[in-house]
Amino acid sequence: MASRQRWTIVITPLRLALGVVLAAAIAGGVTLVVARRATTGAPPSTTTPATSRAAGSGASTTAAPPAARAGSTTTTTTTTTTTTTTTTTTAPAAALRVVRFSPAGGTANVAGSGPIQVTFSAALAAGTPTPTISPDVPGSWTQTAADTLTFTPTEPFVPLSAVTVTVPAGGAGVRSASGAELSRPAQAGFRIEDGSILRLQQLLSLLDYSPLSWTPTGSPVAPGDVSAQLQAMYAPPAGSFTWLEHGWPAQLISLWQPGVYNVMTRGLVMEFQADHGLNVNGRLGPGLWNDLLSVIGGGGHNTGGYDYALGNQAKPESLTIWHDGAVVLRVPANTGIAQAPTADGTFPVFARYRNEIMRGTNPGGSKYADPVQFVAYFNGGDAVHYIPRASYGIPQSLGCIELSLADAARVWPYLAYGTLVTVVN
Repeated sequence: MASRQRWTIVITPLRLALGVVLAAAIAGGVTLVVARRATTGAPPSTTTPATSRAAGSGASTTAAPPAARAGSTTTTTTTTTTTTTTTTTTAPAAALRVVRFSPAGGTANVAGSGPIQVTFSAALAAGTPTPTISPDVPGSWTQTAADTLTFTPTEPFVPLSAVTVTVPAGGAGVRSASGAELSRPAQAGFRIEDGSILRLQQLLSLLDYSPLSWTPTGSPVAPGDVSAQLQAMYAPPAGSFTWLEHGWPAQLISLWQPGVYNVMTRGLVMEFQADHGLNVNGRLGPGLWNDLLSVIGGGGHNTGGYDYALGNQAKPESLTIWHDGAVVLRVPANTGIAQAPTADGTFPVFARYRNEIMRGTNPGGSKYADPVQFVAYFNGGDAVHYIPRASYGIPQSLGCIELSLADAARVWPYLAYGTLVTVVN
């Protein structure tokens, strides 16, 4: 009978990648593999078994782990710890932009007392700095929408003002609710509408530049009330005009048209411009309206009266001067020859010289350079002036109205800037 063999069992736990623990039993050269599932929560490790090839054999066997002493157990545990780091990045706030100006840049005829709005690309921070306006007028900025600032003037702009709105940028500029700033200042410009021609005529009458007086229907606008005066420039009060004197000729009376900017009103404007250091061109502008406002508020007025000149080409030709409705001079004059006639019409004096060398071209093509005196230009190159002639009262000039030296000296003071010269017949 064969003798009974004694078995020695050695248990060695192995942790494989699939989370299975193998118990290997080795007895008498036989390997017994018993599998059980791992019960620990630790991640499995991977074990690569060593292999040996038997001599003279093509088979490979897995080498058993070294035997432990009888009655002992060896346990190997591998724990892998994974640390995850989360980084949070906050994107910078998008740059603030101006989306719209109202009125838009380049707009003309903007209402003198209308609001100004600036709309942005995002909601604005409370208390953000506000834009600036030039010229400065009384009023206030308010945030009328989350992304919109609105300026409401409490006093109108001067007519024809060129207004510029500037939105500040950077740390001292407009900010959004998220803290975004404008990268650079934004700007828009527009022009205010013209004032009322009727109010212009009223003011020139009140300042004694016109041969007509004006009387308001109701209470007059207080001269020193700037806001009320500015409002009246856009919405004139009701009233009536009256000729101050009754000796004016029909040619002048026919020129008067309330509310119309014609040659008569242009002449009044030129007189005012000359007296107050403005460019004498008869054009309306913010300087004219601003000076009218200043003079009416300061109690100033014209002390020179009103003058008018009538050149009559009916023979004998003459020039007649009116001052404050009365004829003060009627003198013989020479007007243009057939090849260079003096044009009919009414024209305001726009340039004056005590002495001048008058240059031009004769009808035959030759040039002339004549010394003249007491010169008052009224239509292009045509002027009232002195030039020596054998006689006066017939066509002899190249379009000018020529006078004797004595008569020219007396006439010249009445031919101020803006004085109307009418040529008839």
